[in-house]
Parts: sequence; C-alpha cells; structure tokens
Amino acid sequence: MEENKFDLKSIIGFVLIGIILVWMLYNNAPTQEEIDAEKAKQEQVDKNTDTDKQTVETDFVSNSEAIVATDSLALEQAKSQLGAFAYSASLPSAKNATTTIENEVLRLKVNNRGGYIEEALLKNFKTYDSVPVYLIKDGKNASLNINFATTDNRTLNTKDLFFEPELSKNGENQVLSMKLKVSQDKFLEYRYELKPGEYMVDFAIRSQGMGNVFNSSQKITLDWKLQGIRHAKSASYENRYTELLYEYEGGKDDYLGHSEFTDDQEEDVSWIAFKQHFFTSILLTDTPFKEASFSSKNIMQANKEIEDKDVKVTKEFAASMPLELQGGDLNYGMDWYYGPTDFKILNGYDRNLDEVVPLGWGIFGWINRYLFIPLFGFLSSFISSYGVVIILMTVLVKLLLSPVQYKQYVSQAKMKVLRPEINEINEKYKDNAMKKQQETMALYNKAGANPMSGCLPSLMQIPVFYALFNFFPSAFQLRQKSFLWADDLSSYDVIAELPFTIPFYGDHVSLFPLLASVAIFIYMTMTTGQTMQAQQPGMPNMKFIMYLSPLMMLFFFNNYASGLSLYYFVSNLITIGIMLVIKNVIIDDDKIHAKIQENKKKPKKQGRFQKKMKEIMEQAEQQQKARNK
Repeated sequence: MEENKFDLKSIIGFVLIGIILVWMLYNNAPTQEEIDAEKAKQEQVDKNTDTDKQTVETDFVSNSEAIVATDSLALEQAKSQLGAFAYSASLPSAKNATTTIENEVLRLKVNNRGGYIEEALLKNFKTYDSVPVYLIKDGKNASLNINFATTDNRTLNTKDLFFEPELSKNGENQVLSMKLKVSQDKFLEYRYELKPGEYMVDFAIRSQGMGNVFNSSQKITLDWKLQGIRHAKSASYENRYTELLYEYEGGKDDYLGHSEFTDDQEEDVSWIAFKQHFFTSILLTDTPFKEASFSSKNIMQANKEIEDKDVKVTKEFAASMPLELQGGDLNYGMDWYYGPTDFKILNGYDRNLDEVVPLGWGIFGWINRYLFIPLFGFLSSFISSYGVVIILMTVLVKLLLSPVQYKQYVSQAKMKVLRPEINEINEKYKDNAMKKQQETMALYNKAGANPMSGCLPSLMQIPVFYALFNFFPSAFQLRQKSFLWADDLSSYDVIAELPFTIPFYGDHVSLFPLLASVAIFIYMTMTTGQTMQAQQPGMPNMKFIMYLSPLMMLFFFNNYASGLSLYYFVSNLITIGIMLVIKNVIIDDDKIHAKIQENKKKPKKQGRFQKKMKEIMEQAEQQQKARNK
C-alpha cells in the first residue's frame, strides 16, 4: 500500500516538473523575427566559411604551381647556361657542402662546388701566435679551376660547377672521388687519395665519355692560384723566403724570385711549388705540362702602408697549364703536397723536391747538402737544445777552418813586420808610383812575403760563410725552438720593444745581432790595426769599413733568424780567441823578423811570371821617363 502511494506521488511530481519545463520553454522561445534574423546570420557565416576555404585552396594551388614553375625555370636556365652539365646541377650534391679526409698530420676539406680543396690544415704545427697552420682556409686564399669549351659553344669553369662526392677506402688509404657529371656514366673526376701519416696526396684529373662534350679545337686550361697566409712573427722576414719554384725539362729547376713577375713561361714542367718559407704547397704531375705560365704578386710590398704586425697574406701566386686530351678524355696522374719545407721530408720523396729548400746555388748548396745538414742532424740526434747544437756546430766549423786561418794570421804578422820598410819606400818614391810599386814587390820577394796570401784564406772562407747564411734561415728544425732569451731560433729575438719604427732596423732590439756586431768590431779592430797602412789615393778608407761592417750587421740581422746571429756571435768570439792564442803563444814577431832578414840575404830565383812582370814595369817606367822629357 505504501509502495503504491510512493509510486503515485512520484508520478505526480514528474508530471508537474514536465509542465513547468514546457511552460519555461514556451516563454523563452524566439519570435519569428528572431528566427529569421538568426537564419540570415548563419547563412552569412556559412558563405564566409566557404569563401575562406576556397581562398585557401586557391592559394595552395597557386603556390604549388609557382614552385613547379620556379624549379622548371631554374632547370631550363641551367640547361641554357650549362648545356650537358645541367645534369650535375640537378643532383642532391648541387650545394656548398664539404667532405673531409684526414690522417695524423693533415686535414683536407673538399667543397662540392669546384671539387677543390677549400681547407688544408697541418695538424702538428702552430703559427707564431698559437693559431693552427692553414695553407688554405675557408676557400678564400686558393682555387683550382679547369676552363674548357664544349661542343655546343659554351665556355665553362669547374670552379662554378658542382661535383658529386664519394668516399671509399683503398686498404688504409682514404679515397675521395669528386665527379662533375654529364650523366651517370659520363663525368670529369678529381680523385684524392690520402695515405696514413703522409703530407703527399695522390691526385688525378681524368674524364670518362666526354669526347662529345669537350671541344677539342679549344684549349683546356688548368689554373691554380694561392695567396700565402702569414705564419711567422716577422711578416717581412717570411715574405723574403716566400717564392714560386718549378721543375722543368726533366730535372732543371728555377724560381721567380722575390719581386713581381707576370707570365713567366716554361716548357715541360713537372712540378710547381708555392713556397711560404717554412710551409709549401706543391702540385706534381706524372705527365709534364708541355707549357706553363707563372705569376707572382708581392701583396705585402704593394701595401706598404700596412704595418708588419697587421699583414695577413704575403704573396699571391698563379700558374696556368694547358691540358691535353687523349682520345677525347683527360687523364693526368698528379700529387699534391701540403706540408713543411723540411729538407729531410722533401728529399725523401725522390722527386727533386729538396730544391724547394733554398740551400744556395753551386758550391754553397753542396756544402749545406753534404756537410752542414748531416752535421746538424747528427748533433741534434742526441742534443735536445738546438742552441747548444748551433754552438757545437760553430766550434767544429772553426776547428775545420783553423789551418786556413793560421796561414792568414802568419801573413798578417809578416806584413806587420815589413810595415816600417814599406812606409820608407812609400815616402821615398811618393812622386813615382811605378817605382814605388817595383820596390815594394822586390821587398816582398826578398822577404818571402806575399800580401795575397792573407787574402786567399779569407776567400776560402766565403763559401762556408755564405752556405751557413742560407742554411740557418732554411733549417725547419729551428722553427719555434727556444734558447736563452730567444723564444724562436728561426725568427728574431727581442729584448726591448721600441715605441717607434727605425727604417731598415725595425721596432724592436734584438740582442744576438747586437752581440755579434760588437764581436765583429773587436775582431776587425784587432786585424785591421795589425796590418793597416796609410790610406792610399783611390783606395777605400779601412777605418770607415771597420766601423761600417758592424753597423751593417746590426741593422741587417735585427729582423733575421736569431739562430744565424747566434752562430756569427759565437764564431767571432772563437775567432778572437784563436787570434789571441796565435798572436801571443804561437807566433813570435821577433822570430818572424829574423826569418825575413835571413830571407833577404838569400838569392831569390825569379819565376817566369815575376820576370815578365818586372820587364813590363821597367818598360812602363822608361816610357814614363820618355814622356816626362
């Protein structure tokens, strides 16, 4: 009964709630005007939505068509500009991307654009300011380009075209193939192969199936350019040893020198070196170029207003070589060398590359090659200090030359003993130059003295002096090796910085050249004072030379390698010491004077040359007397 009551009440409640909801809906229902207005508003919204959708779809279609048109236009433009090489421009590699090959000593980056090396880094070396040594950096200071004509009358440059890279291995060697493609199986290829621990890179230029692409009636030219990046503390000193060298005609070698040269030409060229003092870039070819033209521009000299410390590049080199087709294709086996200008390394390749190291010509080069380089290598093999090596080397050289110097000092002693008698002859015959000469020669003959015997030993020392002058600036082993106050024996030492620049001297004071100049002055004072006679008319003032030589040494060597100045300083110290020993211990002036007087008493047999000279002088004297009458 209770359940029926509950059910009835529930039903009545739900009915009442439903009536209330219907009443509320009725009272809140929109009027017809509101319905019409809302309908119109919705129609406008739907219309706008359809319009926006249509606009978006239209824009998408338009943009898609524009992209296709642009790609198509670029392809057509590439075909019109590049002809068959438009294929290479359509490949994924047609972008500025690089591929790296490297070993323990060398890292090379090759750009798809141009297929050439845009970075060459020597891993084991630093510049004077601790920056890595780059021979090529960011592709800005070097380029390699082949200029050629095509059968459809186009002239193209490989530096503007894109190569497709492919890395592989040949044993332990890294191989990078850069192909400039006309089709999948027709291409121009640069092939690089780098061996472990080597500065020499195998390089080849070859083509495949290009017989109907290259215009064989037009010249194909290989152009190589490089600007020498500064690596040394003294840019002017580095620039002095930066030059272009080449080998031609099967073993001859030559260089352009340090000034500017344009279009210097040679035939049968087998290698070209762009040398930057201690580092070198060399292009070698197994098939000699039938001809090649070279140019060298001295950028540093052209920008004289730039201070030494602000120099970035020194010289700009260029070489241009025609390439020959064989059966319509190119096939050149080559090599690149990017590495130190080290005699031992270059000589080890057995390609005559040791000529890149400036050891001097003729006998000077032989002395360095067969004496000083082996001696320096032997001493440095067990002595770690290169300054000590230089000192020991100097001592050994002076000992080797001591017999020659002994003869020179004996001759000087004889001339000193004879000086009073020579002065008497000069005074007695001061108005008769011919007679004075005759009597002087007669005195020399009787005394057994020869003024030339003192000059000959000095002349014999000149080859050694000049050889060492070439050796020390070229010794790669001295680079960045310190000794005492010098932090780099291959560059100048500094004990004081000047707030100004002295012409021909520089903006610093180097101590080794200063010490060497003082030693030279002391030596010249001792030797010149011993033999100096009164100045003869027309003859140079010996006192002036005695003061000028040390001054020239001071100015000339202030910016040179401190190792060279160290050698001259030690050499002159040893020479002064030897001279003092000979003068005070070995040579006795009284004994020499007694021997000369004894020689005067002995009859002297004149040789044919002396007789002939005497006759000539007597005839000249008679002719002079006849003219005076």
